[in-house]
Amino acid sequence: MTSNTANTAEDAAEGGQIRASTLELFFDLVFVFTMTQLTHAFTHHPGWTALGQIAITFGVIWWMYSGYVWLTNEVAPNNSQRRTFLLIGMFGFFLLALAIPGAFTGSGLVFGLAYVLVNTVHTALFAFSGGRTAASAVLRLAPMNALSAGLVLAGGLVHGWPRYVLWTLVLVIQVVTSFTIDPAGFVIRVSHFCERHGLVVIVAIGESIVAIGVGLSGRDITVGLVATVALGLTLGYVLWWAYFGLDDEHGEHALAAVRPERRQRKAVAAYGYALFVVLLGIIMTAAGISMTIAHGNEPAAAAAALALSGGLALFFLGQFGFRLVLGLPRPWMRLAAAAAVLATAPIGVVWVAWGQLAVLIVVGYGLVIADDLMSVRAGETSAYLEAHPHGL
Repeated sequence: MTSNTANTAEDAAEGGQIRASTLELFFDLVFVFTMTQLTHAFTHHPGWTALGQIAITFGVIWWMYSGYVWLTNEVAPNNSQRRTFLLIGMFGFFLLALAIPGAFTGSGLVFGLAYVLVNTVHTALFAFSGGRTAASAVLRLAPMNALSAGLVLAGGLVHGWPRYVLWTLVLVIQVVTSFTIDPAGFVIRVSHFCERHGLVVIVAIGESIVAIGVGLSGRDITVGLVATVALGLTLGYVLWWAYFGLDDEHGEHALAAVRPERRQRKAVAAYGYALFVVLLGIIMTAAGISMTIAHGNEPAAAAAALALSGGLALFFLGQFGFRLVLGLPRPWMRLAAAAAVLATAPIGVVWVAWGQLAVLIVVGYGLVIADDLMSVRAGETSAYLEAHPHGL
C-alpha cells in the first residue's frame, strides 16, 4: 500500500472528507467575485495606496477563507444543518466582497459586520459539528479569532488612518496566532485539503481570464486585439502550468509524507502564507492584464506595467515559499523567475504594452520550462509531466 493510499484509508476511517464536494466548489465561486472586486479596486485607482489596501483586505479575508477550508476538511457538508450554516458563511463572504471597493471609505462598517458573521459561523460550526479533538482545538483558537473580528468591526467604525492601523493589527494577530496557538487536534486530511486549495488557485487564475473580457468590453475586434488576447490567455496558461504542472501534485505528496501531528504547521506555512502571496500575485497580474489589454499598442502606465510584471513576480515568490516549506526541489528557480519577470516592467513603459506582455511570457514561461527540464532529468513526474521531454 502506498503512503497516499494509506493516508486516504486513514482519513476514511476517521470519517473525514477525501475529495472536495460540489457545495464547496459552489462556495469557491464566491471567491471569484472576491478576486474580481480586488482586481477592480486596483484598476480603478492604481497605485501603491491601492496595493496596500488590497494586501490588507485580502489578508484579512484569506485568513477566514482558508479557515473554511480547514472547517470543511473536518466537517463534511453532509446534512441540512451544516449546509445551511455554510450558506450563511457564503453570504458573509459575498458581503465582504461587495464591500471591498469602499472598504477604506464608505463601506467599512459592512465589511466589519460581514467579517463578524463569517467568523461566528466558522467557530460555531467547527465547535458543534467537528470531532472532539477539533472542537477543542478551535475553542483554543476562538478567542484570538474573536479579537480579530472585533478589531475588523472597530476599524469599520472609524475613518482614515486608524482603520489602516486596526486592520493591519488584525494581520499581525493572525500571524502571531498561527505560531502561538497549539494546533494539536486539527487533522489534515491531505487529499481533500490540497484539492480544496488547488480549486481556490484555479478559480483565482480564472479571474485573469475574466480580466481579459472586462478589459475588452465594447471594443472593436481587430487583428491586433485578437493577438493581444492570445498573449493574455497564454499568460493565464503560464500561471496554471507553473502551479499545476508539478507543484500541486508534489505538494500533496510532500504534505502526506509529514507525520500527522506535524502537518498543521507545514499546512499553515505552505497553504496559508505561501499561497496568500501566490494569490495576491494572481490578483495583481489580472489587474495588469486588464489595464494592458485595452491599450496593447500604446505605452503602458507605470502602475499597469508594475502590476503586470510585479504580479507574476509575486506569484513566483509565493511558489518559492511553497517549495521551500514543503521541501520540494529547486525553490531557487522560482526565486530567479520572480527577479527576471520583475525586470520586464520597464518594457511596457518605454515601448508598448503588448511588447511587455510578450516578453513577460517568454521570460516567465522559459524559466518554468527550464525547471521542468530539470525535473525530467531528475526523474520527477506528475499527472501532466511524463518522465521524458515529450511530456512537456
